[in-house]
Amino acid sequence: MKITGYETVTTVHEWGRPVGDANGIVEAGVTEVPVLLLHTDGGLTGVGLGAHPDMAKLFPAVEGEDPRAVTSLYDRMLARVFKSGHAGAVFGTIGAIDMALWDLKAKMADEPLWRTLGARDRFVPGYASGLDIALPTEELVTLYGRFADRGFSSGKLKGGLDAGHDIARLLAVRDVLRRNSANPGLMLDANETWNRKQAVRYVGEIEATVPLVWVEEPVRRWDAEGNALVSRAVRAGVATGENLTGMEQYRPLLDGASVDIVQAGMVWGVTHFLRVATLAHGHDLPISPVGYNCNPIAHAAAAVPNHLTTEVQDLSMPFGLTVDQVIADGGIVLGDSPGLGIDVDKDAIASRRASGGWASAGGPHVRPARAGLSLAASANGQNHQIPL
Repeated sequence: MKITGYETVTTVHEWGRPVGDANGIVEAGVTEVPVLLLHTDGGLTGVGLGAHPDMAKLFPAVEGEDPRAVTSLYDRMLARVFKSGHAGAVFGTIGAIDMALWDLKAKMADEPLWRTLGARDRFVPGYASGLDIALPTEELVTLYGRFADRGFSSGKLKGGLDAGHDIARLLAVRDVLRRNSANPGLMLDANETWNRKQAVRYVGEIEATVPLVWVEEPVRRWDAEGNALVSRAVRAGVATGENLTGMEQYRPLLDGASVDIVQAGMVWGVTHFLRVATLAHGHDLPISPVGYNCNPIAHAAAAVPNHLTTEVQDLSMPFGLTVDQVIADGGIVLGDSPGLGIDVDKDAIASRRASGGWASAGGPHVRPARAGLSLAASANGQNHQIPL
């Protein structure tokens, strides 16, 4: 079987609430979901998720190839962008193609991807994460109540703008999750909005009231010394890695003992996750994939020995996508459909013609100009002012 062509489809995910973080908010709660369809001459189609704008540059690396050679094709794609670099949108495109290749490989074996990758158990432990910085306390409690109904006993809140505001929200979520655990696991994600000293003071203030399992991206992703400083100064672990694109970007963090929970973004693909997991395992560190639509990397998480927990951002799926998995018992129960178990209804998506807001000029992907440079906490933690 050979790869013959590709197709791009864009659908949306309707969150039913504003979503975002300290860097920005999508008020409408509707975000784009790019879907890559990789076609073969054998009638099978591989599904990959995530933005893939550089297909014209990278598709020649896999065209005419047998999709079962997926890890070799991954390296072939990296080699193709050797001179220009593989970060950002290029790495996202590699990840979408890689995901579709793994989907095809498992479909050719007529088994779910978690089986192809050698997992013994279809259950993947997870934690609730609502991208929830814009929600008032009452709506926050309602949201995490829905997660608690599905058995979740740990949750991660977006914050970093006002410690007192974050403490109140963490306590509210803790009370909700206590229906499943006497001591729920709580995490806080700052999305790189602090400098080093801010991070230490901010987390220290929170930990005086609420114990944290980890603080996520307290400083810039590449700041190995800064992350190590934070890790040594606070009781919580430091989690980072979702925005790192390649093994070489993890090395300074691992060599500097700068990360306690190694993360990998789901949008970067299956092979990237597996390699990062192996690298982390070699340092006796746990791995945790950062959430994305349809939780595709849960299949790979089920197969690695150092998986800690997978981020689950919502309980519903994007429009027009049917996914063979169930969110239950505090995690993801993967199904038996071949490959990733994602079915794409192109006709329904085409008839909807909806658009999302994540890529808008002021969306959460844009770092505020004054991030890390303000002296006072913001009012109720609802703007871009960062407390010093």
